[in-house]
Amino acid sequence: MLTAKQHELIRFIQERLEDTGISPSFEEMKEALDLKSKSGVHRLISALEERGFIRRLPNRARALEVIKQPEDATPAPRASVSDNVVPMAKPKPAAPEPANDVIEIPLHGRIAAGAPIEALEGQTSLPVPAALLGPGEHYALEVSGDSMVEAGIFDGDFALVRRTDSARDGEIVVALVRGEEATLKYLHKDGGLVRLDPANASYDPQVYGAGEVQVQGKLAGLLRRYH
Repeated sequence: MLTAKQHELIRFIQERLEDTGISPSFEEMKEALDLKSKSGVHRLISALEERGFIRRLPNRARALEVIKQPEDATPAPRASVSDNVVPMAKPKPAAPEPANDVIEIPLHGRIAAGAPIEALEGQTSLPVPAALLGPGEHYALEVSGDSMVEAGIFDGDFALVRRTDSARDGEIVVALVRGEEATLKYLHKDGGLVRLDPANASYDPQVYGAGEVQVQGKLAGLLRRYH
């Protein structure tokens, strides 16, 4: 059972998600419900979250998801707390996640787009628009070198990598060589050999035994900062 204010808030959130794909801010919710402070919005959201009507999306600013809604009946009069309730309805499909969500993913050192260098040498985090990532676990590496420039990957770019230990021929992968050094290259398998191809005519392919190369992820996207 929901109070009229809870009912009103969940309707407002759902309508905003349907119209714009972005959940409303706390200030917008405060004004829409004619509340005196944002603390009242916090209490309403916490109550709806506890009852399983909405959830907050982790690591994302201003992102709420409607899991289920009350039925379409008009809320009861607001004469008292006991009267001020409406029954729950069956769950409805959740609205699409906001397109402007930002996710924090691990940032593991630098990786060579040239001669192999050590990767995964430390860890901080990098904020990334969710739209750049697909399903699965991801991490980021800062690119060092110019051997992949013909694939549009430049020194200083951030490679967004989906973690996996397998890849198809022709995919750009993070390859760990001999358990010590990592590089970003096109992957090609030829019998018992693995060839790591650059995307720069100035560099030669690198050929290793199959047991010397371990795939640690596939390129999922790039993030570039302009200074």
